[in-house]
Amino acid sequence: MVFGTTILGSNPSAPANNMLLINNIKKFLFPFYKEKEIKQIFQILNANGNNNAMLVGGCVRNFLNNQKIDDIDIATIFTPDEIVDKFSSSDYKIIKTGIEHGTITLSKEGKNFEITTLRKDITTDGRHAKVSYSTDWEADSERRDFTINAIYLDQRGKIFDPQNGKKDLKDKKIKFIGDPQKRIQEDYLRIIRYLRFSLQYKDFHKDDETIKIIKKNLNGVLKLSKERIFMELKKIINLENVTDVFLNKEINEIFEMIFPEFKYLGRIKGLDKEIYKKFLKNDKNLFLSLLLVGDTDNHIYFGHKYKTSNQLKNYLNFMSQNFIKAQKNKNFFKKDIKKNIYYDGKDKFLSFAKFYFILNYPKKFNKIKSMLDTINSINIPKFPITGKLLLDKGLKSGKKMGDLLKEIEKYWVENNFSIDDEELKNILKKHI
Repeated sequence: MVFGTTILGSNPSAPANNMLLINNIKKFLFPFYKEKEIKQIFQILNANGNNNAMLVGGCVRNFLNNQKIDDIDIATIFTPDEIVDKFSSSDYKIIKTGIEHGTITLSKEGKNFEITTLRKDITTDGRHAKVSYSTDWEADSERRDFTINAIYLDQRGKIFDPQNGKKDLKDKKIKFIGDPQKRIQEDYLRIIRYLRFSLQYKDFHKDDETIKIIKKNLNGVLKLSKERIFMELKKIINLENVTDVFLNKEINEIFEMIFPEFKYLGRIKGLDKEIYKKFLKNDKNLFLSLLLVGDTDNHIYFGHKYKTSNQLKNYLNFMSQNFIKAQKNKNFFKKDIKKNIYYDGKDKFLSFAKFYFILNYPKKFNKIKSMLDTINSINIPKFPITGKLLLDKGLKSGKKMGDLLKEIEKYWVENNFSIDDEELKNILKKHI
């Protein structure tokens, strides 16, 4: 106890160090590959005692880096049909949506596990590859994109690392496997993945030759489906250090060439870290609005191009409409604030307020917080006039009553949410 008190009391970095120590102990005592479902999958695939399957990809990277593990990918020598046969009598749900690429997804209790057959590329066109199944682990590693994605982990925790990816992961170096030109031309999405991993692992000292090859092949990105590009973009946006895109001139330049719709990327340059952490880190739609929304219909083009959800399209439209209103109306966040909250709803208005004040005060956390506190403190009364009240006064239900309610509501709002009996009578006289 004395030891703990001394450390925590004297060293500001102690909490982080203690958490790292705890994570290391957990990793050693309870490694993720010993979890019940993964053990069951290995037991079925390795039933003959051979090493027929190994973990690969992001789960292995994150395990080695003591990071949170989300997606589980397993490589195996078995074909998709053989995988289906082996799990047909298990309690895993078998999902065949990726079977044409050699992938079967197993699902159990809300968890998904992707099982992919070892492969060799036969032909590639920059978008898709025709593959043949293989039992050669090294050949499978050679067709992967980066060395850090070709690290395999067996059920006992033993590493198989034919491309020396573990060292590159430790050194935070993003390297193509083999010839970068060939790797890129096999699938042009690898250009965007290169940017993502470079940001994620903060590899900002780029190899000039690799950058030249990427720039030479940028037009290949046009061949990709917009859905694939958008999926990769969302992963970039979700990075905790996405604002580091400015730390390397080449990465920034390539990113802007691939995503010219981000006309306002500069808005997040130099953004206060506390503002990003508090308001943007967990609100990626708000983050996107900062990159897209301005005086033009740029955001509409983005939504159409990448076939985004209607929810995101509506959100960006809302931001754009209010941005234009706020630009024209000096009282938008002053005298008219209560009225705007009433019409938009407090949650939506808060979201726009974050957008507007981050845009105008990117380094003033307290100013932004003060405005949000003000909005939260405002209580909006309930509109007191109902259809029943109008019926009682002799009006008939229907469209005319609906229009009348809107007229009364507008009067009520414009008069600071107040209307007395005499004022109501005067409005009703016009309609009775």
